[in-house]
Amino acid sequence: MAQDATTDRHLKIIAGADSFGAAVKDAAVAHLRSLRIDVEDLGTDKYYSVAEEIGRRVSSAAGTATASPTATQKTLGLVACGTGVGVSIFANKFPGVFAATCLSPGDALNARSINNSNVLALSGMSTSPETAIEILNTWLNTPFKSPCPASDSKPWLDQSVPEMSQIGSGGSGSLQESSLCGLCDLAKGREFAAINSIPGGYMKIVRETPTSAIVRFKAGSVEPAHHHTFGHDLVVMKGRKKVWNLSKGESWELEVGDFLFTPAGDKHRVKYLEDTEFFIKWDGRWDLLMDEDLDAANAALEKESL
Repeated sequence: MAQDATTDRHLKIIAGADSFGAAVKDAAVAHLRSLRIDVEDLGTDKYYSVAEEIGRRVSSAAGTATASPTATQKTLGLVACGTGVGVSIFANKFPGVFAATCLSPGDALNARSINNSNVLALSGMSTSPETAIEILNTWLNTPFKSPCPASDSKPWLDQSVPEMSQIGSGGSGSLQESSLCGLCDLAKGREFAAINSIPGGYMKIVRETPTSAIVRFKAGSVEPAHHHTFGHDLVVMKGRKKVWNLSKGESWELEVGDFLFTPAGDKHRVKYLEDTEFFIKWDGRWDLLMDEDLDAANAALEKESL
């Protein structure tokens, strides 16, 4: 067994599991302590809770190491649940965490060599305590970018660290940036239908009763005065619009991120100042009850601008 990892006094491992992974976690912790490696055992909790805590702390340590390259202690994580998958999913929600589910020493070899894994995820239902220790030893003693079967026994991916680090960070580069807007992602790949009663408008119903939808309008479009049977909330995802609540004599100009609630029955008119997209949710079903036609709406807007 290589001595550099197992005798490293500057290595700390934070461990935790749910009830299904407790046995393999306990075996791994006992083995680590026999190697005189610093271990903090968080015990047993819900798989997503323990993975969240370990993911957050490994992420924080990784950020500290990046900011201070001379930092002396390296912090890794060890998580276990029934399959090893759930804990890896939640640990991986934190930047700088590369959690890998390993069911064999070969998995551990590839996870360390290829992916620079810093959190080991074990399966309590598929892995015996003895096999878990074999996996752990391989994971501890395999340096990043060392030759492995997946790389045809050649050094691995010189650019993988900077490229992997860009994912989820909002950085640019050779990898496509991921969207940080969940509502925007909800609209991707969906077909929108024209709103026949309002030119320039398109809508995709996401859910029925209570109804939610993504709505798009072209710049310059006008929604004539109308009302709905149910109140509705909306949040602007893109563009800019102006809303007049005619029932209350109020108006608002809304931009990206702005939220507006309109009570049931309130008559309102809208003009789109830019190409606009918004998410809207009604308390009940979707309906549209017109209170004026488009000509009357345009005339009212022209009069207001004089």
